[in-house]
Amino acid sequence: MPTYNKLVRDRIPEVIGNTGKKFSTRILNETDYIIELKKKAYEELDEYVNTDNNKDAVEELADLLELIHALSEYHASSIDKVEEVRKLKAEKRGGFKEKIYLIEVEDE
Repeated sequence: MPTYNKLVRDRIPEVIGNTGKKFSTRILNETDYIIELKKKAYEELDEYVNTDNNKDAVEELADLLELIHALSEYHASSIDKVEEVRKLKAEKRGGFKEKIYLIEVEDE
């Protein structure tokens, strides 16, 4: 039986159960939950970075967005609040649409 030891989406046990396979799970405490959310974010980001087509990239971005939803809730916030903060930062510092690549800044 393969061992995974990782955070999975809420319906994965149901999906596995529907195949007739046996499995084991546990519910994480808050400390372990945030650790595993962060690990999962790195996992999904790595999967996104390694995509080579738009379809797979969008799938991985959706996974990252789901994690951002979960992380914002964990931090007693919401995706709406995260979006509000994102917009304020974009107003102050801009976004990434102009593809500016900083090479160096003179040191005083």
